[in-house]
Amino acid sequence: MGERYLDAVEVGGSIPPVPTIFLRQKMAKEIEIKCQGKTGHFPVGITVKEALLALTNLAEDKLIAAKINGKPVDLSYTLMQSVTLEPITSENSLGLEILRHSTAHVMAEAVKHLYPEAKVTIGPAIENGFYYDFDYPPGFTPEALEKIEQEMKKIISQDEQFQRQEISKKEAQELFQSLNETYKLEILKEIPEEKVSIYKNGDFIDLCRGPHIESTGKIKTFKLLSVAGAYWRGDERNPMLQRIYGTAFFNKKDLDKYLKQLEEAKKRDHRRLGRELDLFIQFEEIGAGFPVYLPKGAILRHILEEFEIKEHLKRGYQMVIGPQLLKGKLWERSGHMEYYKENMYFTEIEGQLYGIKPMNCLAHIMIYQSQIRSYRDLPIRYFELGTVCRHEKSGVLHGMLRVRQFTQDDAHIFCTPDQLNVEIKKVLDFVDDVMGIFGFSYEVELSTRPQKSIGSDEIWEHATQALIQALQDKGFEYHICKGEGAFYGPKIDIKLKDALGRKWQCATIQCDFALPERFELSYIDTDGQKKRPAMLHRVILGTLERFIGVLTEHFSGAFPPWLAPVQVKILTVTDRNVAYGQKIYELLSENGFRIETDFRNEKLGYKIREAQLQKIPFMLVIGDKEVKTNSVTPRRRTGENLGSMSLEVFVNLLKEETAIPKPRNKRR
Repeated sequence: MGERYLDAVEVGGSIPPVPTIFLRQKMAKEIEIKCQGKTGHFPVGITVKEALLALTNLAEDKLIAAKINGKPVDLSYTLMQSVTLEPITSENSLGLEILRHSTAHVMAEAVKHLYPEAKVTIGPAIENGFYYDFDYPPGFTPEALEKIEQEMKKIISQDEQFQRQEISKKEAQELFQSLNETYKLEILKEIPEEKVSIYKNGDFIDLCRGPHIESTGKIKTFKLLSVAGAYWRGDERNPMLQRIYGTAFFNKKDLDKYLKQLEEAKKRDHRRLGRELDLFIQFEEIGAGFPVYLPKGAILRHILEEFEIKEHLKRGYQMVIGPQLLKGKLWERSGHMEYYKENMYFTEIEGQLYGIKPMNCLAHIMIYQSQIRSYRDLPIRYFELGTVCRHEKSGVLHGMLRVRQFTQDDAHIFCTPDQLNVEIKKVLDFVDDVMGIFGFSYEVELSTRPQKSIGSDEIWEHATQALIQALQDKGFEYHICKGEGAFYGPKIDIKLKDALGRKWQCATIQCDFALPERFELSYIDTDGQKKRPAMLHRVILGTLERFIGVLTEHFSGAFPPWLAPVQVKILTVTDRNVAYGQKIYELLSENGFRIETDFRNEKLGYKIREAQLQKIPFMLVIGDKEVKTNSVTPRRRTGENLGSMSLEVFVNLLKEETAIPKPRNKRR
């Protein structure tokens, strides 16, 4: 009995080692289990499922798994000591994640049935579904996906149990060697533990931590979505794998809703709209991850840059510009060479190493350091629309949303430690105003110290508490992301939500005491002594490339008039109307509006349709009537005809509708 108890606890994989205090319970006939404020006494060896059904009012079909001391376990897990249980149900996000990961295992089993030569790699749940990567050089066609779906339905109908087993690492190596699953063997080499867990459903065996749903029959509705290429471990030097994407839900209604959203997302895809609307494009000859702005895209970017400069200047920021290349020794001093080297590009000039900047902070630090600073000078806020380059792996590149060269609306604030709270709150207000102008709601995350980082525990704690205090002062709700901070400091991340409810990384605020320490930054305080300033790294829109990509999809290319690269298109009915059309063009251009003309000898309906496809906010139809009455007849891109009006009235209408809106629809 004692040996069985210790094995169950230490090998269970989801429960931490047992404190000595619990060893007295090992011979007890009963254990105490707490759940949702209730306490029960049960025999040793009761399963998690049995305990949950006894202690809660949850229906059996709602139970997915549970947490013990914060660690998720299967419902079949046997309890050998007193614990507190937290149910995981079909109504929370973790329950859905477990369902999707289990569905990925079913997909892998189906693939192995149909294509035995395929080798399995990894199959995680992701935000909106799951994927599994296979080494299968022939590739999977759309017809193959249909066959795999049918085989999955067969497996689900057989209601196979998900069975967890703890085995030694050596046993696992022998097992996957016999199955010729070479990728699993590679993964096993990197696992430090001497025991690992495997899961079996039907004749499929996978190396997996779990937990899983009880059986395949619990999967009610799923859909395989697409196939894509993906390098093993995201490294282009490794074999190209076949990644099958899918999704699963607890009911058909949610699946149908998601599939409809996917169709809408396809229509809004910024890569397609970028070409159609003359915004941006990428060329294979130039290289992946280096977008080219087309004429209208360049105008859109210029509008955003003008907006950004104006908003920063009125908030007390000073504009600066740093170089693209900085000496390697500077990157060594900052810690980038040690902690960020794999994301950087390097070159050599006259025998000396230089790094292409992946961030703008070092030039700003050097500007601060270029002269003696007093407490009276602080805070100092340096702002730069800084273009940087980062070595992103090809597998993660995606249109404008993930590129290798991009421009950040980057700023660095140098202040006294006492000024931190006010400065962080000012940045939060800045973000809130800008998101309100664009009409985005957003969520907030707080990311803490990662394993690879610089600086003492003391300064990290100070920086983290500064961010937390500012968030609390402003009444922000936030989610903590443990270990996801920058290598030099914790950060606040802003995730905006687009028209389809998708979340995108946008603004960030990073609190840094480490780099000021490394560069020995100082200011003369009131007592005449040198003190160390605090440093905030922050962006508002984030990267212009990603933000433009998000804007394009959010508005489906129909940008609001103040952002539209072309605000008005003048359409003539016949050649004899061209002179009057040209006069209107010149007048509107002089008033600062962005105008295009279509004076071609084409049918008016064709011209209108073409302008609508270009999603231009206003069209001015110029015919004999307009020439005679010295008027215009504007139409919106929606097709609404505003009727005949004087040019003066139309100019006033344009001024009103092309003005930058006031903040609205703010956080959450």
